[in-house]
Amino acid sequence: MKQTRTSSRKQQHVEITLSKDVSFRAKPPGFDRWEFIHNALPELNFSEVDPSASFLGKRLSFPLIISSMTGGYSDATRINRGLAEVCAEKGLAMGVGSQRQAIEDSTFHRTFSVVREVAPNIPVFGNIGAAEVARMSDPSPVLRLIDLVRADGFAVHLNPLQEFLQPEGSTEFRGVLKGIEMLVKRLPVPVIVKEIGAGISAHVAQRLLGVGVSIIDVAGAGGTSWAGVEILRRNGSHKSKSKRSASFADAFWDWGIPTVDALRQVASLKTQTPSLTVIASGGLHSGLDLAKSIAFGANLGAAARPFLKVLETGGKKALNGEITRWEMELKGALFLTGSRSIAQLQEQQLVLKA
Repeated sequence: MKQTRTSSRKQQHVEITLSKDVSFRAKPPGFDRWEFIHNALPELNFSEVDPSASFLGKRLSFPLIISSMTGGYSDATRINRGLAEVCAEKGLAMGVGSQRQAIEDSTFHRTFSVVREVAPNIPVFGNIGAAEVARMSDPSPVLRLIDLVRADGFAVHLNPLQEFLQPEGSTEFRGVLKGIEMLVKRLPVPVIVKEIGAGISAHVAQRLLGVGVSIIDVAGAGGTSWAGVEILRRNGSHKSKSKRSASFADAFWDWGIPTVDALRQVASLKTQTPSLTVIASGGLHSGLDLAKSIAFGANLGAAARPFLKVLETGGKKALNGEITRWEMELKGALFLTGSRSIAQLQEQQLVLKA
């Protein structure tokens, strides 16, 4: 199958994230600075702990999403199949990678549709970039993408930093908010708005709430640096006709709002908008990070690259084991804080480490 420029870029992204260190260099997500207050009298049995949650109208065994990652090139079918099969087995949600390529060409549609084929009952959401949304006058392209994966929700990813640094990126972001508002009003499924690793501030979240968005993934700094991914593409074999040099790009490797800071800002808006669903992502590496996210006000947590790396190095069995570890760590945090449920964990206090 012949690859388009978009599909080739998607393949490069996955190869770089698997083979290179693309973590933030000097900006951790912030979870290590905080800890729970131990409850020596939890007054419940471990067997009574219930970490289940709901998302997009469906039940999850615990509040975790394998987040938007890939699709749109030949090997993505294998990757998305493996991720979706594990999500189905473990009862988790999954987001597909950007479906821009599926708008441009039908060649790799099955790299996206395979998710629903193998995971018919989990929450699945589609995904498109903000620059594409800014150019839309009606929802018809997105409706086709929703049908492609039989999505329960649809994500718009905000990635101005990545587009700025990407040699072939689009920095035409005027009209994004208007486009999001149009999708909120006219799509048959909820709209999720997410960053991809530079964070969403309270100010941006308030603007999104103002146009009807009710699900926000803060996707803060501290995990995968997509600026770093694009910098490595610039410095590597990718030949760009762009006049923008790689030297200026290096300054932006650590750009962004640390995940904990973004999470605390956005979750604080729940006091005025209780219906807001907050997703924490950006540097979550364990069930304890997930537990802390929930205590900071998140409803769910999400991660992408950590799970992709496990799948690629150890297969589905290893990924299944990794997710079991996250689940046990989350349940341990529930038990050791005296929390029977996710709702009770959200009431727990975190303190700065001495």
